[in-house]
Amino acid sequence: MSIRRLPETLVNRIAAGEVVERPAAALKELVENAIDAGSGRISVRIADGGIARIEVEDDGSGMTPADMALALERHATSKLPDDAIEAVTTLGFRGEALPSIASVARLTLESRMPGADGWKRVVDNGAVVAEGPAALAKGTRVLVEDLFARVPARRKFLRSGRSEYAACLDVVKRLAMANPTVGFSMEHDGRRVLDVQGGQDRLARVAALTNRDLAANSIGVDLDRGDVHLGGVISLPTYNRGVSDHQYLFVNGRPVKDRLLVGALRGAYADLLARDRHPVVALFLDVPSSEVDVNVHPAKTEVRFRDPQLIRGMIVGGLRRALDEHGFRSVQRPAEAALAAWQQEPVAPAPTTGFLFGNAPRSEPAVHLFGADIAPQADDVARVYDRLMPFAGPSAPVAGRAEIATAPVPQAEAHPLGIARGQIARTYIVAEAEDGLVIVDQHAAHERLVLEQLRGGMTGRAVSSQGLLLPEVVELDEPACDRLEAAAGELATLGVELERFGPGAVMVRATPAMLGTIDCTKLVTDIADDLAGYDAALGLNEKLELVAATMACHGSVRAGRTLNVAEMNALLRQMEITPHSGQCNHGRPTWVKLAMDDVERLFGRK
Repeated sequence: MSIRRLPETLVNRIAAGEVVERPAAALKELVENAIDAGSGRISVRIADGGIARIEVEDDGSGMTPADMALALERHATSKLPDDAIEAVTTLGFRGEALPSIASVARLTLESRMPGADGWKRVVDNGAVVAEGPAALAKGTRVLVEDLFARVPARRKFLRSGRSEYAACLDVVKRLAMANPTVGFSMEHDGRRVLDVQGGQDRLARVAALTNRDLAANSIGVDLDRGDVHLGGVISLPTYNRGVSDHQYLFVNGRPVKDRLLVGALRGAYADLLARDRHPVVALFLDVPSSEVDVNVHPAKTEVRFRDPQLIRGMIVGGLRRALDEHGFRSVQRPAEAALAAWQQEPVAPAPTTGFLFGNAPRSEPAVHLFGADIAPQADDVARVYDRLMPFAGPSAPVAGRAEIATAPVPQAEAHPLGIARGQIARTYIVAEAEDGLVIVDQHAAHERLVLEQLRGGMTGRAVSSQGLLLPEVVELDEPACDRLEAAAGELATLGVELERFGPGAVMVRATPAMLGTIDCTKLVTDIADDLAGYDAALGLNEKLELVAATMACHGSVRAGRTLNVAEMNALLRQMEITPHSGQCNHGRPTWVKLAMDDVERLFGRK
């Protein structure tokens, strides 16, 4: 078969397969053109999720009739004054969007420059069907109707109108977030769904376009490294979502969904979130144009960095540092639905036998826990601190051992997490703080403390190991043994000492002392699975940090275990001085606070 040149209409349809695969992609191209035109206000109107109708109107610079004709030709653009494509600063630059859209829909283009008359040009699935004068204000209006109406093979792959609408709204939100100086409005089927004013800064625009709870549960990021700047807001690990759709990433003002950036974000939250949970972030990365290539894909959602390791390290390190600085902070307040679940009903009088209601003088170290007086002995306190205080590192107050055995119960206001007053369901510690009631999940909290101690072993503070009286042989498949053998040296820093024992087994000689008596087979099997299951792009140290989370779960105080008051207070004090203790290794909060105002409201006092 001889080679032939494809007709222009077919070439445009092929290009449309890459540029305009759904209504949201067409809308993205049109709004980007409006932004590049210097618009101060952009209005979007869609119908049936954009399948039936997309209209974008702006107050930008406008076009002449001749420019409008050129704009509908492939690879014709005003955004590359020369051939330096690597120095492009506009959102669009390939000259493919308008002709691609016009080849698979009915497109009406209207525009007027200041001091000139307006002009209109109509293209129906690749053919010019009308043109002439148009009445409109300065700027440009683009109307796209019946997308893919004559391409049934493509149209049948579109989702429902509701799903396509959600994708369109996400596109407008991301572009509005990246351009806070521009005002945006959006209507769907005649209903106003978005309206933000221009002249805002980035943080104000992020707050306007995301859930209002993010402001109270977020951390600001502002980091410079050479000519590269990273800014924005990131959520506390305890404020997370089940999907990654709420991660807004921008490079030089361009919304992207780049694998490198997503992987770096995942690395920054490693061991702070469960694998199926995702943080809410809005991150703006500003890089010299010579250090990033935006011409990777026609959709322009991926970029390529000249120094990817610098970018990844900056994101992981910068976000980690910001999270570290917020210590044990967590979502500070129970959800409204949880507060509403408190019942305010008359109850039968409780029997007085065996219960004391706060009548013990503060000078007594005993605490009354639901009918039982528990007075910690000096040797009990020493044992508790031997197990818990190593997490504090060298700054831990050694003198605390004697003080708890003999000193009065400390005042609640002296500690952010308060003083333990009891335990519920052998799972939750109830503490009294100066400004409210604190409830702590003992398993989740101790799991975080164990993890931070294990991570300390990877940064120079060795984790004490406990030799097994009889080494235990764990049988695994050969690839799993290979992975464990390769990581044996690094695992030793975490307190796990093992060696190869034939093709399909490893011999465990020691485990971390802090984990106590554990099931070696299950621990080593889980470690082998983690080494295999995490992203192959991660380095060994990053994988080991994730493995440490698995080990911490094996050695933490379990729900269902009764703690005495010394153990509970020791746990609270450790949380106050341990990084990330506000959330467990899976991103759930380790403690919540019920403010005194809320308590009084429950009883009708306010």
